[in-house]
Amino acid sequence: MTIGSQDDIDALKEIGKIVATTISEMKRQTRVGMTTKELDEIGGRILKSHGAVPAPKATYDFPGYTCISVNQEVAHGIPGSRIIRPGDLINIDVSAELGGYYADAGHSFPIAPYNPSLKRLCDYTHQTMMKVISSLKHGVKLNEIGRIIEAEAKKGGYNIIQNLCSHGIGKSLHEAPTEILPVYNKHDKRVLKEGMVITIEPFLSTGAGYAVEQGDGWTLCMPDNGYAAQHEHTIIITKDRPIIVTAA
Repeated sequence: MTIGSQDDIDALKEIGKIVATTISEMKRQTRVGMTTKELDEIGGRILKSHGAVPAPKATYDFPGYTCISVNQEVAHGIPGSRIIRPGDLINIDVSAELGGYYADAGHSFPIAPYNPSLKRLCDYTHQTMMKVISSLKHGVKLNEIGRIIEAEAKKGGYNIIQNLCSHGIGKSLHEAPTEILPVYNKHDKRVLKEGMVITIEPFLSTGAGYAVEQGDGWTLCMPDNGYAAQHEHTIIITKDRPIIVTAA
């Protein structure tokens, strides 16, 4: 969507805050020995308490309130009987709707005691996301997003999951601009405009550069023993620095 009024901004900030709070509280309550379904139910209760609707469930009939991916699972992990163990890499991705407005965010973190390389992967992916966000404003080419992610991944010694993209959001979960690639595409002539609402969500990997859909029709996994981390914010493009609506 493109922002049309201050009311739009306020509404996006409201649902963005709910999404950020849900992720923060789910992370705080993550415990070794609990199942991913138990963690998901915590997220579902928080969203419901704020009157927010889980977007994947409402939009795509996803079998969970949130997406929880563990270890070689990269994205769209279905909450279930999987038990969280020490050293696991967890990704929580929450998207929700309130009053016709949508926000989407994600966060990867390791469970102690963990291999320091997992913490570095998570921290570096977050830094990459923030570097992209701080570089965007009205008039910047959309392919700058992929250019920065590609450059930062190379600098950090990581690969990019190339078949997972950032996207437009706002009045629906996925909308134009679609297919915001995480790698540089010189043929993409689209330009960011003031008021545009998009997600920024790099997926950096210690292994392969793509994720493979599993038999459940949802979960995307590494095809090798590598790990991938994701961080995601929903932002509003302005003439200066973007507004991060999913900041906690």
